[in-house]
Amino acid sequence: MRYLTAGESHGPQLTAIIEGLPAQLPLTAEMINKELKRRQGGHGRGRRMQIETDTVEIVSGVRHGKTLGSPVALVVKNDDWKHWTNVMGIEPIEETDEVKRQLTRPRPGHADLNGGMKYGHRDLRNVLERSSARETTVRVAVGAVAKQLLSELGVKIVSHVTEIGGIKVDPASYIGKSADEIRDIVEQDAVYCADSSKTKEMTDLIDATKKNGDSIGGTVEVIVEGMPAGIGSYVHYDRKLDAKIAASVMSINAFKGVEFGLGFEMARRPGSEVHDEIIWSEEAGYTRSTNNLGGFEGGMTTGMPIIVRGVMKPIPTLYKPLKSVDIETKEPFQASIERSDSCAVPAASIVAEHVVAFEAANALLEQFDADQLPRLKENIESYKAYTKEF
Repeated sequence: MRYLTAGESHGPQLTAIIEGLPAQLPLTAEMINKELKRRQGGHGRGRRMQIETDTVEIVSGVRHGKTLGSPVALVVKNDDWKHWTNVMGIEPIEETDEVKRQLTRPRPGHADLNGGMKYGHRDLRNVLERSSARETTVRVAVGAVAKQLLSELGVKIVSHVTEIGGIKVDPASYIGKSADEIRDIVEQDAVYCADSSKTKEMTDLIDATKKNGDSIGGTVEVIVEGMPAGIGSYVHYDRKLDAKIAASVMSINAFKGVEFGLGFEMARRPGSEVHDEIIWSEEAGYTRSTNNLGGFEGGMTTGMPIIVRGVMKPIPTLYKPLKSVDIETKEPFQASIERSDSCAVPAASIVAEHVVAFEAANALLEQFDADQLPRLKENIESYKAYTKEF
């Protein structure tokens, strides 16, 4: 399975094409829209979320509520396009016409300057329109399709915020809870946090940061339950599933670090406190007494829950702008302000959940006969029985 996205932040629409989905997978726009709504929520979002109400249109690959096995095309219209038609129009303009809202002052922390250098754009709006986190809208839509597939295969996935601006949750508040239990808590929380005792402290910090014209980052965690053991590969570096998941999380705008299980804490512990001992029972087959490695050994799943965390830097678009240099005059300047959030960590947790969902679903499709959903289910159940008695 693979997908391609297209579209600019203030263009007419965002588009995604997904290839490789099995036939006969139940799929409706409502299933996807539910996830798009979650991406737009969370305390700390900016004015763009008041303008756009993201909904998807499935324009190919589905008939009467089920996939056909052909490519699935998704479209999310940008409601704000009507205000940007002259700025972002596709048709050529006369050389004498003034191009509105040009940007020659790159913003620190963004792709503006580097992207302009790479593609030769003197108007850096050509860079920021595509590098914007707005593109994650259709990645969430793609991930929602992957989540629907995972659900049919008995795999559950949930995300939550574990830290904002140095305020950390107590792991004891959610460790031991199932994905469904965590989701029930998170969906009622203003910052998608599983430790409700920290919510007010986090929201107060977000509000204070916004008032100060600044931004803050944080850490999110994604948990995947129900993945069979042995998914991925140790044979080739580019087939290791944890590596693929790490790459997908790092591809999210503003993410700067990824860890599994104990993560960087492993550097401070002896091996006896890190590695997960293997146990076996007639009821469960092979399991681990702990899950310090986050569900992976040798680039393959162990059958334990996948636990992956990503760290998001503070959004670089600030209302007290940082210093920059105009690329035309080379004079120092205060970086321009574009509409933005003071904290997008809760929304980023939703994006992380969906990019991980895609990698998990894709790994299952790579390993098993995946032309049609009923056969895929049969093959996975047969494989689970085999690994249990191995």
